[in-house]
Amino acid sequence: MSYCKDYFHYQKRQSREVKIGSLLLGGSNPVRLQSMTNTSTLDTEGSIAQAQAIIEAGGDLVRLTAQGVKEAENLANIRQGLREKGYTTPLVADIHFNPKAAEAAACHVEKVRINPGNFADPMPAGVQSEDDVQTAIRARFVPFLNLCKEHQTAIRIGVNHGSLSARMMKRHGDTPQGMVASCMEYLRICIEEQFYNVVISIKASNTLVMVQTVRLLVQEMKKEGMDFPLHLGVTEAGDGEDGRIKSAVGIGALLADGIGDTIRVSLSEDPQVEVPVARQLRDYIARRENHAAIAAKA
Repeated sequence: MSYCKDYFHYQKRQSREVKIGSLLLGGSNPVRLQSMTNTSTLDTEGSIAQAQAIIEAGGDLVRLTAQGVKEAENLANIRQGLREKGYTTPLVADIHFNPKAAEAAACHVEKVRINPGNFADPMPAGVQSEDDVQTAIRARFVPFLNLCKEHQTAIRIGVNHGSLSARMMKRHGDTPQGMVASCMEYLRICIEEQFYNVVISIKASNTLVMVQTVRLLVQEMKKEGMDFPLHLGVTEAGDGEDGRIKSAVGIGALLADGIGDTIRVSLSEDPQVEVPVARQLRDYIARRENHAAIAAKA
């Protein structure tokens, strides 16, 4: 598997630069840090306060869940409240199952995360052939991309091990290959539509699965001439020492490969606590850049 340039001499993977509001991610920019609020997105003041805590801890991006259109619309109030306090940090809407919520969020925040496992799937009745499947996906995904173009909104195509579509499960099983295929399906549409303001992620709670899948994705993108930046994270890492170790194993292994442009350490603790842990991981790996290779003694 070819996923990094040199196994023995650290070199960061060269990815495409993406603009998220005023923030540049990927390319030669440092690995960006982020966390996610756990408030109700309809709780405007609570969400503003938690986002503020994440930003003051050093978060470069703040993610908020938007289960429906009401929550997506309220992101405008949260964003406005933060701007009034002097914060310009980009906000990211996290969407599952609901293309309409994704479209609403694209009008209000700098980036929207969608999950290919449930954005267009399950397929409408009668859709059987591969051509029909691709037509159905495009019917939901392309209008969203056009709205993102109009509002200069970035997207993250975020695949989760635990939420692959039944279609992908039937074809590939619960495997890294299935997760990569799910991601590549949407990336090809982005390329066809000339939409390049894209970040991607593939997450799992099992660090072995997560690391193998991301490496496989990098290899498959390279084959097709893609260089999209990657967001890294371990799903439900936990809390305390266990959560930190699990994140260090998964995220750290990929950062050591030179893979990763933004990271979130997912802990079952206050969101702002995640940022210093992510910073430690990033800074530890960054110190290896331009370091001479260490030769083994004979």
